[in-house]
Amino acid sequence: MNKPVVRKLRCAVYTRKSSEEGLEQEFNSLHAQREACESYIASQRSEGWVLVRDQYDDGGISGGTLERPGLKRLLADIEDGLVDVVVVYKIDRLSRSLMDFSKLVEVFDRNGVTFVSVTQSFNTTTSMGRLTLNILLSFAQFEREVTAERIRDKFRASRMKGMWMGGCPPLGYEVKNRKLVETADADHVRSVFARFIEIGSGTLLAHELAERGVTTARGHRIDKKFIYRMLNNRVYIGEAVHKGTSYPGEHAAIIDIEAWDRVHAILTESPRKRAARTRADTPALLRGLLYGPDGAAFSPTHTRKGGRLYRYYVSQTVLKHGAGSCPVGRVPAGEIEAAVIDQLRAVFRQPEIVAGTWKAAREKDAGINEAEAYTALSRLDPLWDELFPAEQALIVALLVERVDIIADGMNVRLRTDGLAALAREMTPNEGAAA
Repeated sequence: MNKPVVRKLRCAVYTRKSSEEGLEQEFNSLHAQREACESYIASQRSEGWVLVRDQYDDGGISGGTLERPGLKRLLADIEDGLVDVVVVYKIDRLSRSLMDFSKLVEVFDRNGVTFVSVTQSFNTTTSMGRLTLNILLSFAQFEREVTAERIRDKFRASRMKGMWMGGCPPLGYEVKNRKLVETADADHVRSVFARFIEIGSGTLLAHELAERGVTTARGHRIDKKFIYRMLNNRVYIGEAVHKGTSYPGEHAAIIDIEAWDRVHAILTESPRKRAARTRADTPALLRGLLYGPDGAAFSPTHTRKGGRLYRYYVSQTVLKHGAGSCPVGRVPAGEIEAAVIDQLRAVFRQPEIVAGTWKAAREKDAGINEAEAYTALSRLDPLWDELFPAEQALIVALLVERVDIIADGMNVRLRTDGLAALAREMTPNEGAAA
C-alpha cells in the first residue's frame, strides 16, 4: 500500500528584539527565539514542515512599526511565493500593534500563508484562531501603551527635577555623568548674546561668526536660524524645559537673566523695524549700487572690535552659500566708497563731462549755459568733505547708476540725467533771486 504524499510546507522563522542590549553576546535573545522555533518546526516534520535557509532577524527595533529590514525581506519572499508558514516565538515578536498585525494577516491570507506562535497555539485559518489572535494582540498593544506612558511620566518627573534626559547638548555644554557641564564654547554663547544686544540682527551676527570661524560643536556653520534657536533656549539660563514649562535645572547657567531679558526685549520688536534700524545705523553710500563679478548684489554690514566700527560690503552669494562661493566675497566699505567718490570728484573736473552734462541739462532748462554748469559741478569738489553723510548719499544715488567690482578694479556707470539734475540744482536761479 502506497503512503500518501505529504506536501512540504516551507517554514520561515522571524525573530525580533526591541533593544540592542545584549545583541553583542555570543548567544542572545534572537538566538534563543530561533532555537525554540526550529525545534518546533522539527517536531512537525511528519506534517511536511521544512525550515527555509534564509534568516529574518530584527535586532534593536520596536514592534510598534513595520519599518524593519528583516520583516520587509520576509514579506517580499511571501509575495514571491517562497514561504508557506511564518513561525515566531510569541506574536508580539511580529507586531505589538493591532492595526499593523491586521495588515500582516491580510498579506498572509492573500498568499495562503499560515502564522504560528510556538508558545501560543492557534491557527489563523480558523475563526477561533483569529479571535484568540485579536485578544492576544489587544493585550500586547495595551502593554506597549502602558510602557510608553510609564516612560513619559518618568521623563516628565526627571525634567521637573532639572535633570538632563539625553539628546544633543546645546552649544557651550557637554554631558558628563548624565549632567550638563560648561565647555570652552560657552564664551562663544556669551558673545552671541552680547553682540545681539548691540546690533539686534541675526543675519549680521551670523556673518560675523562665519568671519571669525565660530562653528557648532560638530563643525557646522552657524546660520541665522541657529542663532535664534540659541537666543530662545532657556537651558542657557539654567532651566530645564518640558512641553513648554520651565523648571530649575541641575546645570549652571551660561547667560545671566539680565542679558536674557535684554535680548528678548529686542526679539519682541518687529524684525522689519530691527532691520530698518540696523540699516539706518550703518552708513552706506553704495547701498543698492554695488555688484560683484558674478552679478550678485553686495549688502552693507559692519562689526565692532575693541570699540571700533569696521564696515564692509558683503556679496549675497557669500551670505547664502558661505565663504569661498564668490571670487570677491567682501570689500572694505571705506576703501570702495573712497574710490567711487574719487572718480566722481574727477568727473566734476573733466570738461567733456561738463559739456555733456550741460547739453542734457539744457533739455530740461534752456536757461542754463555751459559756464554755469561747469561752475555748479566744480563747486562740489571742494565742498564734498563739508557735506553731511545723508547729503553725500543722496548725491551718490543721483549720480551713480551701478558699480561693478571686477578682478583688477571696478567700473562705475554714471547717470547722465543725474548729472544734469545736479547741475540744475547747483546753478543759481536768477529768476528766484529777483
